[in-house]
Amino acid sequence: MMKYTSKYYNVLTLLLRKHLKEQFGSEVTKKALKGARPIYKEMLKQCEDIGYDNPMASNIYMCFVFLSIWKAADGDIDYEGYRKVIKNFMTKPPVGIFMSAGDLNNPKTLEKGKAKFHEMQDWADAHPEYKDKTWDFNFDETKHKDGSYYHFTRCPLNDYARENGYLEILPVCCEMDHYMTEAKHGVLHRDYTLATGGAICDYWIVPDKIENPR
Repeated sequence: MMKYTSKYYNVLTLLLRKHLKEQFGSEVTKKALKGARPIYKEMLKQCEDIGYDNPMASNIYMCFVFLSIWKAADGDIDYEGYRKVIKNFMTKPPVGIFMSAGDLNNPKTLEKGKAKFHEMQDWADAHPEYKDKTWDFNFDETKHKDGSYYHFTRCPLNDYARENGYLEILPVCCEMDHYMTEAKHGVLHRDYTLATGGAICDYWIVPDKIENPR
């Protein structure tokens, strides 16, 4: 069970409301947002604890908001429509502006990003009680000359979605990785995700000014 907090739910539903209304109308939006909170709370109870102070915990708290809204809509939110909602949410103000802080074409920004990923794995290494439950960062500095590369073989969101009936909608959350990278003038090259049946989730992030990354 993950410790409950309402901050992610309150902020994200406030910002999502406009985009949901534009795509699905007021009635569906009202129904989805009204029913999502108790579902969100139950999801956190069902989810395996990866540590409240885990730097990756925000992925669960945020993604569960999107999944609970979809669940509460009871079929009235379709996959492609929800893709559009989440893309608009991630790329338009105010979230799009917030996400655009930093330019991956600046070597310092790229190195800072690499260091952050390593810090997340360092946290898992320092907390053995959660290490086999949270995401596993696998780094390979020799795989590509440009940018940064790592992959996961374990994703708590994928595990939860497969066990609780959210797998069909989870890929819309995986796509947020692309929007976050693009906001910082980067490109995420990805061949696989666990949510779509891959053995790994791979991340090769390069600055967008590199035309033929290697």
